[in-house]
Amino acid sequence: QVQLVESGGGLVQAGGSLRLSCSASGRTLSNYRMGWFRQAPGKEREFVAAMARSGLMTYYADSVKGRFVISRDNFKNALYLQMDSLKPEDAAAYYCAADQRGSAWPPQNRDMYNHWGQGTQVTVSS
Repeated sequence: QVQLVESGGGLVQAGGSLRLSCSASGRTLSNYRMGWFRQAPGKEREFVAAMARSGLMTYYADSVKGRFVISRDNFKNALYLQMDSLKPEDAAAYYCAADQRGSAWPPQNRDMYNHWGQGTQVTVSS
């Protein structure tokens, strides 16, 4: 079973950048399709970005397309989310997720993942 730990969150001004990391242990991430989700206070957890097992396909929510980039380092067994041009509405707890069961694409629903990290907080000041 894979264990996921996010890091890299913090406080940033609008227009700034952050890079989130998701370190995995227990299993190789390349065996999993991976995703990033976020949840703001009082709101549902929402899809942000996904990467296929192969690493060749990525998919983004419309709200972050062109600003966020999901990537993976197989050597470090880690997943990343580069976030540029941050907006106040991007503020949320960000979660890394993994799934080895299915192959449907794009995996943008929460129930398509069975492993989750504990989250890292992103705050964007205006």
